[in-house]
Amino acid sequence: MTLTGKKGLVLGVANKRSLVWAIAKRASEAGADLALTYQSERLAENVTELAATLARPSVILPCDVAADDQVDALFAKIGAEMGRLDFVVHGAAFAPPEALSAPYVQTTREAFRMALDISAYSLVSLARGAQPLMTEGGSLLTLTYLGSERVLPNYNVMGVAKAALECSVRYLASDLGPQNIRVNAISAGPVKTLAAKGIAGFNDILGVYRDRAPLRRNTEAGEVGDTGLFLISDAARGITGEVLYVDGGYHVMGM
Repeated sequence: MTLTGKKGLVLGVANKRSLVWAIAKRASEAGADLALTYQSERLAENVTELAATLARPSVILPCDVAADDQVDALFAKIGAEMGRLDFVVHGAAFAPPEALSAPYVQTTREAFRMALDISAYSLVSLARGAQPLMTEGGSLLTLTYLGSERVLPNYNVMGVAKAALECSVRYLASDLGPQNIRVNAISAGPVKTLAAKGIAGFNDILGVYRDRAPLRRNTEAGEVGDTGLFLISDAARGITGEVLYVDGGYHVMGM
């Protein structure tokens, strides 16, 4: 699963525990040239320090996926510096903390809009920006979670956003398939990431997965990284519109 000569964009890296960071590391080890983004100056230092540890040099660029002008500027810069793109890894997701802790019925219009915009619509805007740069075909990969299908404690509006994200994967796969651009998602089991800290009772969720998943253990970030490498590589050239589970088999079990 070599990526030698491939060029990719990775969005959503927050720290070394980020699942997209696990994918970025594997992609770099496999020979890809990467561009990494940061949302704000507060995260710029984190991303820059992490990028320095990659197997290959990378480009570091700002991008707030909720701002169309920044998305446009991102792809203009990538076009100028990298020439083309072979893959995009989308890890942008956000919902206001109060929308996760309060009952779903109390979700405000603004919290709903923000969660759907950043967590789901951003994949659409990134696909539109990447499309002209994927002159030789390519791969779009995003991250989702089982809360898109089942009611899980304290996931609330993010589950609704992930459902919209998975549906977008299918529609984008249909739109972009004729240009040999594939669109897929990884539905990972719970991993201790920065985002997971915002979910009340997360340690209890880890325990449930460990006890009930067929493999009887929790998901590791490296497993998501390896699966991500597969999906953005030519080894997965026949796979699109797919949600691939990396959760130790938990999703096949009854509640």
